[in-house]
Amino acid sequence: MYDFIKGRVDYVCPEYIVIEANGIGYLIQAPNPFVFSGGDEEKKIYVHHYVREDAVALYGFTSREEKKLFMKLLNVTGIGPKGALAVLATGRVDQVVEAIEAEDEKFLVKFPGIGKKTARQMILDLKGKLDDVAPDAFPDLFSTEGGKEMSSYSMKNHELEEALLALEALGYSSKEIKKVVAQLEKEKKTTEEYIKDALQLMLK
Repeated sequence: MYDFIKGRVDYVCPEYIVIEANGIGYLIQAPNPFVFSGGDEEKKIYVHHYVREDAVALYGFTSREEKKLFMKLLNVTGIGPKGALAVLATGRVDQVVEAIEAEDEKFLVKFPGIGKKTARQMILDLKGKLDDVAPDAFPDLFSTEGGKEMSSYSMKNHELEEALLALEALGYSSKEIKKVVAQLEKEKKTTEEYIKDALQLMLK
């Protein structure tokens, strides 16, 4: 129904963004909502209109490749929208495609909600079928590189607090998040950068 929505980002939180286009505010869930924050210029968000008997939602992405991979992940038994968003939150479509093509179950099970059975199902369902998602995502591209829980982190870094809330929204446990906090605190970064760095650390 929709390919993309172009407008001004009115609101950003760990779970979703609101983009205003032609006087309408669209609530769009995204893998990493903070990718769209900053600046008043219009932003183009590629969207998937998700419709089920019990749910209607918009999911947004920075590229058509992200959107395509999200849609393919939804066709894998055991993966719903939340699980697919968590897989895409690193912003590295090529990384996920490489893991599937290499049958790297050890890497795939590091995503929240993805167990061995689901990782195997991802490989069975998607291996060899992702050329249209990331046609150039091979050799050299595989990198090695919630509010109620926040009080335990005892920090005053607003951007880092937002990033940790976003990780909780994706399904990562407090225990998993706490393991990377010390490394993240070493440098002052944007919320988006903290999220990407944290995800890379947890996927090692």
